[in-house]
Amino acid sequence: MTSSTSKPRRYWGFVNPMPAPLLGMIAKQAEAQGLVGLFAPQVYGPPFVPLAAAAMVTERIQLATGIAIAAARSPFETAMAALDLDRISGGRFVLGLGASVLSWTRDIFGAPEHKPLAHLRETVAAVRHIVRGAHRGLEPFEGQYFRAGFRELQGTAPPVREEIPIWIAALRGPMVRLAAEIAQGVMGHPMWSIDWAVEKIQPDLRAGLAKAKRKREDIDLNLWLWVAIHDDEATAIEDARATIAFYAGVEQYESFFEAHGFGAEARRLQAAVKSKQALASGRLVPDEMVKAFVLCGKPDAVRERIERAWTVADSMCLVPPAYGMTPEKLLFYGQGIAKTFYA
Repeated sequence: MTSSTSKPRRYWGFVNPMPAPLLGMIAKQAEAQGLVGLFAPQVYGPPFVPLAAAAMVTERIQLATGIAIAAARSPFETAMAALDLDRISGGRFVLGLGASVLSWTRDIFGAPEHKPLAHLRETVAAVRHIVRGAHRGLEPFEGQYFRAGFRELQGTAPPVREEIPIWIAALRGPMVRLAAEIAQGVMGHPMWSIDWAVEKIQPDLRAGLAKAKRKREDIDLNLWLWVAIHDDEATAIEDARATIAFYAGVEQYESFFEAHGFGAEARRLQAAVKSKQALASGRLVPDEMVKAFVLCGKPDAVRERIERAWTVADSMCLVPPAYGMTPEKLLFYGQGIAKTFYA
């Protein structure tokens, strides 16, 4: 099947830390279904571990961090993990980086004070410097946030590739511009609505490309979309509420939800998080807010809505709204996505 731009439709899947037999089954199934790649997220733990496990049972599928939080570790460690995974997978690794939110990077991961855009730009530069040269010996790197002389660094094993693709995750315009300027891929936040992806971020994408004198084909725009396929739309909406509550309860995302007309709802959800009632906050998410960000309903209805996204996307990662879901429901919605789009 091809997209509306006449390119083959490339789908990515998703894998989380889980018992090895189940993780291996999911990875092998994704490859058999023809998916081009698998993402592993960083919520709290590092995303590299499940990808290494997936690499052991697959041969062709790409493996990407979706995302590795840049401020959660030194750029040197990030570069070494990328080199290791590229070696383990035989050159199939993609380093997906993101800034996350300050309430996590500083208050949970304990990162020092930083400006997310500047920090991410520097992280990309440092990682590329290390990946290209660690096997030869490295010149010092002097950045605002990362400084290393590498005086006692002993040469590492030659890499599988001296250039490992880097993709950057984005929510708003400034990060889209940065990603289009310096990365090989832009990962749309799963909270992007179809309107946001097709209309809102396109000028920023073009601006970032223009700054670096790059062409549109120089990057891969990968849209992550929440998808809940169910013959009963009301059930799909109910199951998706907790995922919207999780993101809307983050104070730093308030302006994003305000731009979609859900600022008041986001503020109520933030209050629920601060009062330690986050698990029950899904009830504060109205149906229209769910439908704005999650593609809910019967297969044909969801397929029709996604068609518009293919006018701008190079690839997609379709994932069930995971928060608050039982394993059985996650399996159900994952199978719905596979039957509707991969078959």
